[in-house]
Amino acid sequence: MTGIFVPEPVVQVRNLGKVYGPFSDETISRTGSSFGSARDAVIGSIVAAWDISFDVQPGEALGIVGESGSGKSTVLRCIAGDVEATTGDIRLANVDEGKVNILDFDASRRRRLRIDQLSVVYQDPAEGLSLGITAGGNIADPLTAAGWRNYSAIRTRAKELLNRTEVPIDRIDDLVRTFSGGMRQRVQIARALANNPGVILLDEPTTGLDASVASGVLDLIRSLLEELNIAAIVVSHDFRVIEMLTERCLVMHHGRIVENTLTDQLLEDPQHPYSQELIAAART
Repeated sequence: MTGIFVPEPVVQVRNLGKVYGPFSDETISRTGSSFGSARDAVIGSIVAAWDISFDVQPGEALGIVGESGSGKSTVLRCIAGDVEATTGDIRLANVDEGKVNILDFDASRRRRLRIDQLSVVYQDPAEGLSLGITAGGNIADPLTAAGWRNYSAIRTRAKELLNRTEVPIDRIDDLVRTFSGGMRQRVQIARALANNPGVILLDEPTTGLDASVASGVLDLIRSLLEELNIAAIVVSHDFRVIEMLTERCLVMHHGRIVENTLTDQLLEDPQHPYSQELIAAART
């Protein structure tokens, strides 16, 4: 009998944790969903995320959902290297064949991962773009960091990405600060795709955009994920985003995962009381 082939995960996260302030086993045991707080009432430390484990398969989009302060963005930023994790193990299939914990890398090597392995699309495009540089220049930055030197090839690639993300090519030499919020987000997506990363991290990618603009950006992201077969982690408090982009979802509450299931199942039949509250609120 022939077995079913299961691909290796693109991302493996094991026992990831981030604590602000001193902590001990007692701190961990005094926080979390059952205590109704991520803050240790005794010493004041905040357990922003704890014991977070999951895999993301090739071409899969994983959602992480929860209220503000639930820890979802902390998890994403620990993976990206924007926040230093307290503990844990993160492995990428395309980095040393997934045999090393990238949390052990020094700052220089973590930055290198952001050139061609991990890309981030932030809620605020100002975090992912240089607003005083042109659209083409923003895309050129990661390309030159990856070793591209031919001006014509760089400009051709920038035009290709702007076209793919539905940014008018005739705006390639316009400063990003002159763009609307939705257009800035599209340029940020183009930049994130510049070097064909294996993983893209999306942190509240449509928050702050008008509904019609947000809908267009979501349509774009979904089509690009399907077309490019990129593994994605999508953080949002908005179930419309999670439903549109992801197949599987983690629900976080006070720094812990309280439910891990298929997105459709979560929306139709949430099991954890907190998940039930979130779904009920989203439907009102």
